[in-house]
Amino acid sequence: MKVAVLISGGVDSAVAVHRLLEQGHDLHLFYIRIGLDTDEGDCSAEEDIEMCRYIARKYALPFDVVSLHEEYWENVMEYALRTVREGLTPNPDVMCNKMIKFGFFEERWGHEFDRTATGHYATTHVIDGLTWLGTGVDRVKDQTDFLCRISYSQLSHLMFPIGDLPKADVRRIAIETGMPNAYRRDSQGICFLGKINYNDFIRRHLGEKPGAIIELETGRKLGEHRGFWFHTIGQRKGLGLSGGPWYVVKKNVHDNVVYVSQGYGTEKQYGHVLHLDEMHWLTRDPWPAECDKVDITFKNRHTPDFLTARLTRLGEGEYVIDSDAPVQGIAPGQFAVIYTPDSRLCLGSGVITGRKL
Repeated sequence: MKVAVLISGGVDSAVAVHRLLEQGHDLHLFYIRIGLDTDEGDCSAEEDIEMCRYIARKYALPFDVVSLHEEYWENVMEYALRTVREGLTPNPDVMCNKMIKFGFFEERWGHEFDRTATGHYATTHVIDGLTWLGTGVDRVKDQTDFLCRISYSQLSHLMFPIGDLPKADVRRIAIETGMPNAYRRDSQGICFLGKINYNDFIRRHLGEKPGAIIELETGRKLGEHRGFWFHTIGQRKGLGLSGGPWYVVKKNVHDNVVYVSQGYGTEKQYGHVLHLDEMHWLTRDPWPAECDKVDITFKNRHTPDFLTARLTRLGEGEYVIDSDAPVQGIAPGQFAVIYTPDSRLCLGSGVITGRKL
């Protein structure tokens, strides 16, 4: 098959290239540039691109750098800043996959190929003629939660060549094949920021707005913050409070107040019920309409742990998750990602709301 391979300069996508060639595919490599060479974020692009060029030369493959900076800003970053401004917790990486990597790239370049491949730790499974998103063998590295909002047409066009490998094997293959990035560290955080501090970025675009930090149980003022948008539910670091640990457990956006609770085991940072809107099924709704409550596993953040729960359908696009275990830091705006009870298939996701039942 003719395959467009999205490479980043990291070890995962490099090994994906190697495995696809072993399988006999005809490859064309692409690097998506979403940052500019300014202090607004460049993802260390030049270093990454040079590494990609080396991989292309090593295997004598065509390679192109394509720019989607404006599209990234208008779609992903506007979403992130709007969400933060509303007091919610965004996930730009989820929207980048949906809108940029498998959206604009597919429309302009990827559609010319039989498949598009990436170095994500995920798998696909064809069941009764339909393609389903499967979790990666390496549960610590599994990245299906970042793919939870893509469309079925996008999913059907994707390949994940390393999803059946643990990370240790990916490193081993990179070493054995002489990859120059075999020991390169995995990227962390939001890709577009590069070396920029997240709070500095938010400050640049939203400014500062001092407000009170209040202990939820007593109403006692403990200090001041520089704007509720610098804080998210479940956060512990960066509060500047003594006598901790202190956790952010609530925000009052209207009054610009951040509420905290003390102690590692404080019940205020945990909950069992997650209310979801905007449910999105990757392949299709896996349960018949008359089935209102089903067993699932789920994640509400990037973690190797899958929590067991029941999912109840309330109405059009509205669902409730009732978790067996207490869930730390339930933050409105996050995606709750839904899996089968055995955590083998990623079924879709909903947006966590602040609604109380």
